[in-house]
Amino acid sequence: MKVNRKRKNLKVKKRESMLSHALNGMFTIILAGLLVWGYECCSASDLKFAQVSDVHFSTRKVNTTFKLTAESPRLLDDAISQINETPDIDFVMFTGDLIDKSFEKELTAVLPHVEKLKYPWYFVFGNHDPCVGGYLTKQLYIDILRNHNKNFTTTKPYYSFVPQKGYKVIGLDSIIDTRITSNGQIDEEQLKWLDEELSKSKKDIVLIFLHVPIIEPFPSEGHKLLNAGEVQATIEKYKNPIAVFQGHYHANKITQHENVLYVSSPALVSYPNAFRIISIKNEKKRVIFDIQQRDTRLENVRNLAKMMVFSSKLYTGDAKDQNGVYEIKKKK
Repeated sequence: MKVNRKRKNLKVKKRESMLSHALNGMFTIILAGLLVWGYECCSASDLKFAQVSDVHFSTRKVNTTFKLTAESPRLLDDAISQINETPDIDFVMFTGDLIDKSFEKELTAVLPHVEKLKYPWYFVFGNHDPCVGGYLTKQLYIDILRNHNKNFTTTKPYYSFVPQKGYKVIGLDSIIDTRITSNGQIDEEQLKWLDEELSKSKKDIVLIFLHVPIIEPFPSEGHKLLNAGEVQATIEKYKNPIAVFQGHYHANKITQHENVLYVSSPALVSYPNAFRIISIKNEKKRVIFDIQQRDTRLENVRNLAKMMVFSSKLYTGDAKDQNGVYEIKKKK
């Protein structure tokens, strides 16, 4: 009897052991699946940045035409304060015309304001920034910025960097500095470099920043990018998610060409006296851009600025140009 009881106990224990191994195996498989799923969902990191364009900072206490240059220090301080109050900003990009007059004293005057930013900040040239044939060349401008900004390490007016894995930022120099003009151009050497950068970044989300827009928010022969078609063709031959952020026209406009977003942004110095906060959600099969306009909080200044423009609608654009959620599907 004792022998039979022992045999039964051994069989029960064996069955329990086999069941335990089976359950452990199933649990391991489920856990591994959850880890893989979680990795795929979470490993593609999100990104948030601010774009500030056409500050036209001036130490002069005079407004010019539709630009409230006398109010430019206050407008800039308000934008910086709002950006600092916004959590989880990865970087801030100034898309040209940081100063209104291309003098070194104006650049050194604006920097104490910009240095209040608690986030890394970068810059691309506008047509008001360098002095054509004068003292404040692009190279001197870059050298001064490098001395005041540990994150701005480039020695050239166009550059790239990786804000985090899966993203590439490209800053372009669209400014002609051989003659006085409001038109822009991407020269042949830089265009070749852009093509090479895009070729190396086919698996990344690419963010391109420049002053003179590739796609205009409205037609202007005296302000357009002279070789816009060539630049656009270079960008659009790549099929990964790409977004282009522009300034110069002081106007809102968002245009999507399949996998490429062209975002023209408002000016800080003129109506609507605003900047942008852009949040990017990087999902497995798509990328979502949440593009928001942030108005400066100086209501009296904004009201004055609105009275000084011929058509406020031209600069504010439609509602979808001010705030919108745009999706780019990832192609295999």
